[in-house]
Amino acid sequence: MDHPPKAAISLLWAALRGRCPRCGKGAVFSGLLTVRPICPVCGLDLSAHDAGDGPAVAVIFVLGTLIMILAFWVEFTFSPPLWVHAVLWPVVTVPLAIAMMRPLKAGLIALQYRYRRTEMGQ
Repeated sequence: MDHPPKAAISLLWAALRGRCPRCGKGAVFSGLLTVRPICPVCGLDLSAHDAGDGPAVAVIFVLGTLIMILAFWVEFTFSPPLWVHAVLWPVVTVPLAIAMMRPLKAGLIALQYRYRRTEMGQ
């Protein structure tokens, strides 16, 4: 059985900081959610990653559930007009979704590097 390679940095640290899973120094993202083609520090080919829809589905399930619970609580506790919901929930949801997507995407890339190294060109 093929064992995963010993990682230089922890998966959690790489995910939370958005760092390269090999060196831990280079940033994985070049934009808000755009993954760099290569690590600027160690040269790891990040273009072969396949995060797919995994992080988005996790955010939809977790954040969607949380927002719906909060929306029902606000509705039944305060009974605000409909426009309050229309203004409040997008302002809360969009930043939280982005804040959740970055570490989830970086974490999935780190997991792929650790456990599917040959598919990432290593």
